[in-house]
Amino acid sequence: MSAGLPQTLAQKLVAKACGRESVRVGEIVTCKVDLAMFHDSSGPRRLKPMLEDLGAQIWDRSRVVLVMDHYVPEHDDDSRRIVRIAREWAREQDLPHVYDSQGICHVVVPQHGHIRPGMFCVGGDSHSPTGGAFGAYMFGVGSTEMLGVMVTGEIWLRVPETIRMWWDGALPAGVTAKDMMLHMIGRFGMNGGRYQAIEFCGPAVMALSMQERMTLSNMSAELGSQVGLIAPDATTVAFLAQAGVPHVDTAGWFTDDDATFTEHRFDASTLEPHVAAPHSPANARGVSQYAGTAIDVAYIGACTGAKLEDLRAAASVLRGHKVAKGVRFIVAPASLQDQQQAQQEGVLQILLDAGAELFPTTCGACAGYGDAMGDDITVISSTARNFKGRMGSPTAQVYLGSPYTVAASALRGRVSDPREILK
Repeated sequence: MSAGLPQTLAQKLVAKACGRESVRVGEIVTCKVDLAMFHDSSGPRRLKPMLEDLGAQIWDRSRVVLVMDHYVPEHDDDSRRIVRIAREWAREQDLPHVYDSQGICHVVVPQHGHIRPGMFCVGGDSHSPTGGAFGAYMFGVGSTEMLGVMVTGEIWLRVPETIRMWWDGALPAGVTAKDMMLHMIGRFGMNGGRYQAIEFCGPAVMALSMQERMTLSNMSAELGSQVGLIAPDATTVAFLAQAGVPHVDTAGWFTDDDATFTEHRFDASTLEPHVAAPHSPANARGVSQYAGTAIDVAYIGACTGAKLEDLRAAASVLRGHKVAKGVRFIVAPASLQDQQQAQQEGVLQILLDAGAELFPTTCGACAGYGDAMGDDITVISSTARNFKGRMGSPTAQVYLGSPYTVAASALRGRVSDPREILK
């Protein structure tokens, strides 16, 4: 294949991983993996027996990250068994990168500088595309595929087409990356990416903070895409420097002007807060479509809705207020690091003063673990998904919104437009 072939960002990342100068859409290639991440639910309890059956060893322990975030804190015998397997296996394998009860994998791993521009990564979780916010090719795989990576350090893929989501303008106050995602999912559906590569571009995207970009890339999974990419820039470099990565090379990690891709364009300045009705993120419409729906629980949690900036957003709505009588307001920060920073800033205290119950920094109710949602209640949540029964009871009606929208709804006791309060 000749050098100089116009390439999308996705093609460049795949080409590097398979040792080529360029690749064509549709080619099947074998890529070397720079990082493999899994958690207590997807990892040791499944990988340990399979590796033992094969008599195989991990190809490179330095490239493996294990996060305990799903079954902690342990509530029953089953969760204690799963977490015990993970902890014991981590010690047996002498894994150098283990984060136990530090927060959600998709937040903790970037915060420790493990994902950088140009990397090719896999994760044992469907929201692993979060890594694409850093200009890395990262996607979720199942246990069998992860076994292959653990033994060989390689994985094959079909070079994807690229769909670019270009956002012009600037987001209004009270409107976030979560609203951008819900708008796109509402428009294109949950198979809108056709398992291809989505790249988020344009002035409104590049104006986003790193944590907001992570929300976009994370929820590319809800669009059906394999990856959700954002070209790295000074914002990426600054975040990684704070995470202990002082030298980051962003050169060349962008889509060539003459590369082939499909593009959809949006105007961020006209976007309103969005809410997704039960039982799919694709049921997303402007908040006015669902405003007034009474709620029982408001949940600020998960990798898409409880990072430091999400907590700040909720606090800006609730400062000096109390949540509505009869509403249960739950806050589960995405990581200990974010929780500690929110505490130092006084953000956490604002939420507690408003009536929040502080929950552990884990996946928690987002995946139906721990204190899950009960029967016949209406919930508004900052999580990524609202599938029937995902957060607990199948009779629970779960709406999705941004942290601004969840906080505003908690304050009023019904689905509400946060802009009315922020005024």
